[in-house]
Amino acid sequence: MAAIALQAVHRLPEARTTAPEIGATTALKPLDPDVVSAAIPAFFIGRNRAGLWVAREARGRVGGLFLFRSSALDFANRQSAPARCALVFPAETFELDVANQGNPLGALAARWLSGVKRRLARLAR
Repeated sequence: MAAIALQAVHRLPEARTTAPEIGATTALKPLDPDVVSAAIPAFFIGRNRAGLWVAREARGRVGGLFLFRSSALDFANRQSAPARCALVFPAETFELDVANQGNPLGALAARWLSGVKRRLARLAR
């Protein structure tokens, strides 16, 4: 199964790059129909703040959390079967904003990691 891979880079102007924006997540925007046809299923593949892999269909119909990049890619290919899909790899992190249909352990791992980060932040004070 073949796929089209796109690297999406959104750079902020230097004047807008401030400390609160560091580590912020990206809001996923619809794909430009001049770049990827609306007839081709497209998936955003990337990491969330917890470091887990996220696969989300471009129109927001399906998505999931995964421990491994290969699992996220397999999910995207299975969801778009038998057609091929376009894969978009945003440079920034993004969060899954639909129900997790991926690895159920991914959601548990995300909660655990966020709890560990909160505890470490409290210890650092």
